Amino acid sequence: MAQPTISTAPAPDAPAPAPVRSKSAQKRRNRYVIAPLVLIGVNVVLFLVFFVWPGALGLLYSFTDYRGIGKLHFIGLANFQKLFADAGFYAALGRTFVYTVLSVPLVYLCSLGVAALLVSKAVRGRTAAKMVIFLPWLISPIVVGVIWKWLFGQDFGFVNFVISTFGGNPLPWSSDGNLALAVVIFASAWGGTAFNMLLFIAALKNIPESLLEAAELDGANAWQRFRNVTLPGIAPTSFMVILLSTIHAMKEFAMIQALTGGGPGTQNTLIVQYIYKTGFEQSKVGYASAASMVLMVVLLAIALIQLRFNRKKG
Repeated sequence: MAQPTISTAPAPDAPAPAPVRSKSAQKRRNRYVIAPLVLIGVNVVLFLVFFVWPGALGLLYSFTDYRGIGKLHFIGLANFQKLFADAGFYAALGRTFVYTVLSVPLVYLCSLGVAALLVSKAVRGRTAAKMVIFLPWLISPIVVGVIWKWLFGQDFGFVNFVISTFGGNPLPWSSDGNLALAVVIFASAWGGTAFNMLLFIAALKNIPESLLEAAELDGANAWQRFRNVTLPGIAPTSFMVILLSTIHAMKEFAMIQALTGGGPGTQNTLIVQYIYKTGFEQSKVGYASAASMVLMVVLLAIALIQLRFNRKKG
């Protein structure tokens, strides 16, 4: 009787040992994970400390009679009721709208015009010109205001000195409200052109040359090429420039404070100067906080209107 044969299968190979992660690789991995969290965390903390917390305090103070020191008492909507009956508030808000309507188009046109010149290959020294034009953006608005005040000072200003040298009568830049507003608008345009110019330069360089060449071959003149090719090509940038310039103009403070202090009298007191004088000079912190909340709502409304208009146009 034959003996049964027993076949033995070869034993399976043992699993390979897991690779041991080196300490340097582990450190690199931890660095890639931790570094972004630290950067995000720092930004979140700064946002909470410098934006959310002051905004929350402003909202709280707007419902109180807080005067900067001492206890505060909740008074409901009394500050807002008083604010909406205050002729000075409406006057400051109206002057702010006038200033915005006059300054934003000037900033837009200056920024676009300078950008178009610096993009043109026919202009020499473009790099040096960019550096010179961008310089005002690096200077504090207070310093810019002081420079323009030195230029347009009524008694010792450089412009009046030149006018007097040629036999003219010095102009009352400080005592005439309209002249003072004009100086502020031009100073604001000089200071705000630089940053917007860079945005327009980037937008203009993104327009394909083939489109402009095709329009030129079709017989379009320079204005037609600008209107039908360039303007549509920079439309998103134009919207952003107008929106940012509008918000900046509505919040203008440093330039006017350095140039005129809101004067003569209150003729150039804009809404932020009104809030500043009410809160710090008159110690009506609660009332000034209510005005700040109204300004915030106005800015949000302007931004939403512009966004909706841009979407419809797009």
